[in-house]
Amino acid sequence: MPTIDATISSRLIFAIALTAVTLVAEIIGGIWSNSLALLSDAGHVFLDLFALVLSLAAIKLAAQAPTEQHSYGWHRAEVLASLINGLTVFLMAIAILFEGSKRLFSPEEVQTTPMLVIALLGLVANLIAAKGLHGHSHDDLNVRSAFLHVLGDAAASVGVILGALLMRYTGWYQADPLISIAIGLLILTGAWRVLREAIHILMEGVPRGLSVEQVAAHIREIKGVLDVHHLNVWSVCSHILALSAHVEIEPEFDGERGRLMHAIEHELQHNFHITHTTIQFDCSACSGGPLIKELNHTERQSGCKHEHN
Repeated sequence: MPTIDATISSRLIFAIALTAVTLVAEIIGGIWSNSLALLSDAGHVFLDLFALVLSLAAIKLAAQAPTEQHSYGWHRAEVLASLINGLTVFLMAIAILFEGSKRLFSPEEVQTTPMLVIALLGLVANLIAAKGLHGHSHDDLNVRSAFLHVLGDAAASVGVILGALLMRYTGWYQADPLISIAIGLLILTGAWRVLREAIHILMEGVPRGLSVEQVAAHIREIKGVLDVHHLNVWSVCSHILALSAHVEIEPEFDGERGRLMHAIEHELQHNFHITHTTIQFDCSACSGGPLIKELNHTERQSGCKHEHN
């Protein structure tokens, strides 16, 4: 039987193929029908196609072993790709909004028949792709993200279909730029979300939806743990969370560090999906020595003073 990763990969590849065909069809159909709405939807499909490719790449990168030069492997490549993609699509959305605003005051005739046919094909392709991803969308965050992207494409296709029908039976061609502006705003929102998340990860911010205080509180509840300090939580990429901490243990549990490590790792993985941990145990009552100070971006007192003549 194929592994879960192999099954997810095959579903993603199928969704990528369908989305790519939809993208090409909408670009050709948009030029043929002179529909800015269809071309705008193609921009939205491009954003989601990239998200699907990133989801597949994340699974492949996770299988690559770390090397001496890349101790985390290639997981951060996903974040860099997201940053570049977000910037590109952000500019694309601005161009769509600009062109839509121009056409709003100078509407152009649109051939609604090819526009309607292409939008219907896009909707069918999106629904098929969504059905293929739905089975794993509840137990895999990566697939869930891809599934929601495909549903967003389907919703945009419905908007284009309604616009084509409206223009076909009323001749109100302002509907085309209005739909394109709406899709442009949707793309702009998606691009900003991608950019914000990529920058947040690169700045090693605390993963969204996760509280450092809550994590510390769960660790303190473990029998034998006295306190937690120097706690840092960050994302290696969109699906790997990492943590480093100093854990103060009670003196009578100094000989049970292995059990404590296992208990802490289980707690972190089960409650917060944190799978990469670096934990240092401290027992100040055992050694009587000082603990390591917090990381501070200031000059040290020794060796950092400048001499003045």
